[in-house]
Amino acid sequence: MWRIVFSRLAAGLLVAWGSTTAAFIALHALPGEVQDILAGDMDYPGLREAIAAEWGLDRSMGAQYLAFVGRIVQGDFGTSYALRQPVAGLVASQVGPTVELALAAGLIALVLAVLVGSLTAGPGRLGRRIAGALELTFASTPVFWLGILLLIGFSFTLPWFPVSGAEGWRSLVLPALALALPTAGLLAQVLREAMDKALEQPFVVTVRARGLGEGAVRLRHVLRHAALPLLTLGGWIIGGLLGGAVITEKVFGRPGLGTVTLNAVLSHDVPVVLAVVLLAAFVHVVASTLLDLLALLIDPRLASSP
Repeated sequence: MWRIVFSRLAAGLLVAWGSTTAAFIALHALPGEVQDILAGDMDYPGLREAIAAEWGLDRSMGAQYLAFVGRIVQGDFGTSYALRQPVAGLVASQVGPTVELALAAGLIALVLAVLVGSLTAGPGRLGRRIAGALELTFASTPVFWLGILLLIGFSFTLPWFPVSGAEGWRSLVLPALALALPTAGLLAQVLREAMDKALEQPFVVTVRARGLGEGAVRLRHVLRHAALPLLTLGGWIIGGLLGGAVITEKVFGRPGLGTVTLNAVLSHDVPVVLAVVLLAAFVHVVASTLLDLLALLIDPRLASSP
């Protein structure tokens, strides 16, 4: 078991190092001088010389790479020359609303998937066909389009929720739903298929023979065996929530990393874009590693698999 744990941690560190290396290569592969790329649209006297000194661009490529990796390890992502402030502070000030939105959307998607999957698993259910059609519809719907529909229905027509902003829980409802429903549609499909297979296993007959009700059988026993496929999708889910948050925050006028990233792209603020990309990669690595370890706790037989 410990060998598997250490191998998962080592693999996570390797992927994080690969992401950092890819960012360094991409920065130097862009056309033009690095100091011109980092300066973006800014052009005031001495800027490019200051960038060259800060990033050590007069040194060898190997020395630049080691310095780049060292700065990332320390959480130093450089300076936003467009906004004239450290990138780490800028990202840290905006990460809270994005995390709040992603967590709320992830929780809603998981609850909906578990409820729908548990209630509609098994053959010969009318609700299964209805749920399948709805799941396919939501999973195929772009986040921005769903967000616009929610705004038209519950902000413009029925003024139940605010159109934009991030003040109070009401402003979180529509963005979280817009981000959660497509994810819930896919998760429910995967969970139902896994529960269908689990319901055919001999242990289900045993627990039913003990007198457990159908709800207890599904939630206490079948759901645990069907949870592993969801964990394998954990990395995709987190990546989808982070990527969808960029669009969702713009549609609903929310602060967060999405707004910062879009503004950075429009103003050619490369240090901010690099920081957000690396942060997303690190979050993906950490979450995937933790989910792999959680899968080992749920099913220890995975530790003995090749």
